Amino acid sequence: MLRRGAALLFASAIVVGACSSSTGGSPAASAPAASVPAASAPAASAPAASASASPIAGGLLDKVLKAGVLKVSTDPNYAPQSVQKPDGTYEGFDIDVANEIGKRLGVKVEFVTPGWDVITAGSWAGRWDVSVGSMTITTPRQAILAFSDPYYYTPAQMTATTASGITTLDGLAGKTVCVGTATTYQDWLGGKLQSVSLGPVLTPPAGVKVQTLDTDQSCAQAIAAGRKDAQGFLSSSTTVDAAIANGTPIVKVGTPVFVEQLAASMDKAGPDPTDFTAAVTKIIDDMHADGTLTAMSNKWFKADLTQRPTP
Repeated sequence: MLRRGAALLFASAIVVGACSSSTGGSPAASAPAASVPAASAPAASAPAASASASPIAGGLLDKVLKAGVLKVSTDPNYAPQSVQKPDGTYEGFDIDVANEIGKRLGVKVEFVTPGWDVITAGSWAGRWDVSVGSMTITTPRQAILAFSDPYYYTPAQMTATTASGITTLDGLAGKTVCVGTATTYQDWLGGKLQSVSLGPVLTPPAGVKVQTLDTDQSCAQAIAAGRKDAQGFLSSSTTVDAAIANGTPIVKVGTPVFVEQLAASMDKAGPDPTDFTAAVTKIIDDMHADGTLTAMSNKWFKADLTQRPTP
């Protein structure tokens, strides 16, 4: 009971802090460096904070604090963001971020591993509380999920297999590209991407064929295993760089096709997520300000991807 009471007091302070902000949003977008597309769209606005210092009765924050447990959905095969180790524990950038959110809320963190298509569909039925899984903010997802402020940003990078001999984005016209199912990469290849992007979105190669596997890493692993049914692979630059470092026979093709804002997400169909979203946003903003996110990014990506791209 003492731990739970302390958590409630701590969370109340978080929500009060969130309420004190006039907007809680990220600063307006500005053009990224030359290595990524120039900015043209503002960041997603921060969620509205709770009107009360106490958690909404029956809401998501109330549920999490009373349980003393934060259930987080994650991908067990998405290194360096998240991966399940042989001993059953998890590690990666997203894992560190989720654990720190739980720590600052004063609750224990437990991980669950539903499919990405299930996570992005919403209507979680209380099976987990939050996704801290590098989810890109998109317009369709905003209709069913609540989003925190972004905790990092990544370019979406196209690659081609070395066996294909392809060296340009246009060279993939009519070819097969592998992506994780229900991802923004699949949306982009199909001309259906509605990302809240930081810049212009390039046009996919004409007539490209899409191969979907359960995760982005499955695509890299299939290519590494010698499968030749796909001539290209599209994912975040972080996953692509990790695959290349692990010896996957692929090369980067062209400039990033779009830039993603990645955030924690909550189910709008479950317990009211309003004050929980505000609390998580406050924690993420604090983690940006105190350097925690930068340290985590440098640890896992060897680069700071937590800063909004600027000229």
